[in-house]
Amino acid sequence: MNVSSMITILTSWTVTPTEAAVQAVADGAANAGAVAPTGGPMDLITMLGMPLLMIGAVWFFMMRPQRKREKQMAEMQDAMKVGENVLTSAGFYGKIVSIGHDSFIVEFGGEAGGRGVRVPVRKSDVVGIKTPVMTPPPVETADTKGKKK
Repeated sequence: MNVSSMITILTSWTVTPTEAAVQAVADGAANAGAVAPTGGPMDLITMLGMPLLMIGAVWFFMMRPQRKREKQMAEMQDAMKVGENVLTSAGFYGKIVSIGHDSFIVEFGGEAGGRGVRVPVRKSDVVGIKTPVMTPPPVETADTKGKKK
């Protein structure tokens, strides 16, 4: 076979569209690691839906109970009356002697019949209606030392 006959064979050979498609499939099969993209609307919905579902779950299990507690606390603070014993967020017990728009006047240390110290306190700093438990701790004697109840 000479060179002129090879050129004639190569120039006469043309690729039809069907053969091009077969060739593309054969090339794709040769690339074993390549994966054809599957894209579609369901992939997009799944990709965006999962993070939104997670955010919704976080809100439902964490933020909603927090807001419920805040609402209950605000209702309790609005229902407080003069003369009630309260506990502040700083850990001080006192008695409400006056109520303002957004604050209480709380008297600290006036239980012994005398007048205590009156301090204005924000309503949000009052965390509960409580009377302090003033019982002394049990005294440890020689008989009770080291014994468990």
